[in-house]
Amino acid sequence: MEVHGWGRYPVTSAEILAPTDAASLNKLLSAKQHNSAIPRGAGRSYGDSSLSSRLLSSRFFDNFSELNTESMTVRCGSGISLNDILKICIPQGLFLPVLPGTKFVSVGGAIVADVHGKNHHLDGSFCDHLESFRIMLASGELLHCSRSENQDLFHGTCGGMGLTGMVVDATLKLINIKSTSISQQSLVAKNLQESFELLNNSDASKYSVAWLDCLSSGDSLGRSIIYLGEHGKERGKEQEEKLERDQHEILKHRAGRSLSIPFSTPSLLLNKYTMKAFNNTYYTFKVKEKAELNVNYDRYFFPLDGVKNWNRLYGGKGFLQYQFVLPTESAQPGIEKVLEKITSAGKGSFLSVLKKFGEANSNLLSFPKEGFTLTLDFKREKSLFPLLDELDEIVCEHAGRLYLAKDARMSAETFKSGYSKWEEFVELKNKYDPKNVFSSLQSDRIGLTD
Repeated sequence: MEVHGWGRYPVTSAEILAPTDAASLNKLLSAKQHNSAIPRGAGRSYGDSSLSSRLLSSRFFDNFSELNTESMTVRCGSGISLNDILKICIPQGLFLPVLPGTKFVSVGGAIVADVHGKNHHLDGSFCDHLESFRIMLASGELLHCSRSENQDLFHGTCGGMGLTGMVVDATLKLINIKSTSISQQSLVAKNLQESFELLNNSDASKYSVAWLDCLSSGDSLGRSIIYLGEHGKERGKEQEEKLERDQHEILKHRAGRSLSIPFSTPSLLLNKYTMKAFNNTYYTFKVKEKAELNVNYDRYFFPLDGVKNWNRLYGGKGFLQYQFVLPTESAQPGIEKVLEKITSAGKGSFLSVLKKFGEANSNLLSFPKEGFTLTLDFKREKSLFPLLDELDEIVCEHAGRLYLAKDARMSAETFKSGYSKWEEFVELKNKYDPKNVFSSLQSDRIGLTD
């Protein structure tokens, strides 16, 4: 059948294999006819990192094993979504320490992409709060991995895009919360310099993210609205009961009430004029909005999840999400060059997000490193690819790298320029998967497999 990532590009034909447990997964891996495959969770990676001629679906690895309120951990299958974990944990006053921009990713996908959220500057990425996991190797061997057990495989799998094996289950650490609300504060930045200053001055905030107008120019280049967030404080009984009811309704009825995009919209609707009009309207509206609000966590962390199939807005040809990180010392001039290039090309994005990263972890292919990251969406068209090549050059010149979970087209040279530990990863892969049983369209393209 034909499959694709969330960006709907590229599209490939694949055989989907769906093992029901570790034993059936072992049987599949032992069969010689299935000697090339890549694990696939919810299909929320944007490009071709979870695409291959054969896919190992984790859809049946969606079980809960244990929620331990004393140790504040949850043990679950790799195919369960972060949304399902939140449904179980929140009533117990527990919460996931790191959340990406969608709650519909699988636990296995969150691990192998080592996803990050709006609090990396304080709390790191998803795998920094991962206690352990079990992974099935190409040989069929099932290994337990943690920072003290099979640590090389642990650090290679976290951020390793499924190339070391298939994660079967995992134990995640949780945090306490006293309310389902987020105390949100919005700050207005008139240009890129102010955006950086405000983010740098907001290090004490638990969460921080900036919506950035990528089509503004001149003195307004890089203007943004910055959203700071803190978990709500303990409230009175009546207030908390109301919040619980509200949360119950959200969890029960969100799917039915949310906006849905039933079909791909004409790509002509997305052009520099419509996007510029949208950005101007959004910025003006947010400037006038109340600066401090109490919002439900769902609204703060997952604004796009409320629009079902929002990826169809970019038309039938799909779109490419382009996310990169630049180190602190070169971030502002580098991002300024990127924005100038995008503005001059008229290739704006509805979604332009700027965030600050803290220190990198020890995982071989994890994306975050200390500095700033910018995320952009572009509808797919022929003229886009030369522009992205030019953006790659800027990123490399400023010692940055692209996010593997978002990538659909970067070259092997660009990848190797950004990921200094790629050779160490290849050595690890040769140790545990010498025949490249686990490979993807992406891994072949960037030179990790062949």
